[in-house]
Amino acid sequence: MIHPIPPGTRDVLPDEMRELRAITRGLRRTFEGADYGEVWTPSLEYEDVLRTGDDNAAGAGFRTFDEQGHVLALRSDMTIPIARVVATRYEAQTDPLRLCYFAHAYRAVKRGTGQQREFLQAGIELIGVEGPAGEAEVIALTLEALDGVGLARHRIGLGDGALYRTLLADYEVPEASLLERLAVRDLVGLERLVKGLGLPGEAEDVLLSLPEQRGGPEVLDRPIEALDGLRRLYAELESKGVADRVILDLGLVRMLGYYTGAVYEVYDPAVGFTLGGGGRYDDLIGRFGGGRPACGVALDVQRVHIAQAAEERMS
Repeated sequence: MIHPIPPGTRDVLPDEMRELRAITRGLRRTFEGADYGEVWTPSLEYEDVLRTGDDNAAGAGFRTFDEQGHVLALRSDMTIPIARVVATRYEAQTDPLRLCYFAHAYRAVKRGTGQQREFLQAGIELIGVEGPAGEAEVIALTLEALDGVGLARHRIGLGDGALYRTLLADYEVPEASLLERLAVRDLVGLERLVKGLGLPGEAEDVLLSLPEQRGGPEVLDRPIEALDGLRRLYAELESKGVADRVILDLGLVRMLGYYTGAVYEVYDPAVGFTLGGGGRYDDLIGRFGGGRPACGVALDVQRVHIAQAAEERMS
């Protein structure tokens, strides 16, 4: 008799478990070597707390009730719980905080999509370091950590979550539906929506052509002031010697609403999916207490494991 488990979950047997543990040990070694201290937060949070961070994050979780009738939800990522921790447990600390974590997260997914409901994340959060210096530190450490677990082909896709929002605000265009199309890479749908706005030709060209720009520093050559943040970050990455492992992508956005600046995704050409992602979220901690600049990245450990095996087969 076959006893099923919920769709989007899986059993992990000893051989694979040993390999996953080896990956987390390698990632932890790199993170702790850079002075990122490990934290642990509850799998269950009050839904109101998650909604304080982001409505999408709360809506994506699984809910239950406690004995007082409060709504509890399984966390869908670790960034919001860590923002809560920083605002409440480190309120008096003014020096930068470097935190890392290894924890399961949970998301409701549609049946048949092949996506995981439960997955193991490894990540870092850098609190209190503004602008390109912080983002470059996180990106460089992510590359180093994946080097340390044996990957060799990985790259970082880099965009600016505020870029398209800034342009839409400049052109006085409502952003919601356009950003939804951009987030799923539906450039055909984006074009249809933009052409229906009746914008001047130059504005229409910018909104349609920028999301197609992907590559090296040449994609930053257009005289658009909103690109200045990416220009400064790319220069910082050059100074760290990792710019050649970064793919600039002006169409990259992430749907979680707390991102305020640079956003990034982790790729490996050996597999057809991202290994993780992150970005800058300067406003998030302030929703729980005193505001601080922050950025971070989360890796899906099981996807890193699949990429590791795929690279080994290609070598």
